[in-house]
Amino acid sequence: MTGRSERRYDGAMLKDLNHEDRLRLMKFVCSFAWADLEVRPEERAYVADLVERLQLSTEEARQVRAWLESPPRADEVDPNEVPPQHRQVFVDAARAVLEQDGEVNEEEAFTLALFERLVR
Repeated sequence: MTGRSERRYDGAMLKDLNHEDRLRLMKFVCSFAWADLEVRPEERAYVADLVERLQLSTEEARQVRAWLESPPRADEVDPNEVPPQHRQVFVDAARAVLEQDGEVNEEEAFTLALFERLVR
């Protein structure tokens, strides 16, 4: 990870997430990895790193890998379910996964901008 998104994760920001919110964050991250309909190796590596940093269980990590094989359903990633105190973490994680392959295409940028508006 590089740049601004990496700095967002320094400190306790991820540790402030409870168990349910950690898995919710990963569901959102995986859905953003699918924004261009292809999950690239760099995005998979970012997700794996985040799983470790969040200290997810083996079963939770298995669920995250499943979301990388088949995206979460749209009704499972409702921006209204993002806890207000963690909105910035979710936005930063979504941005970070989109930036992993070195380019953010127009569709990905639109999806991120819409998400940011919906959680603000």
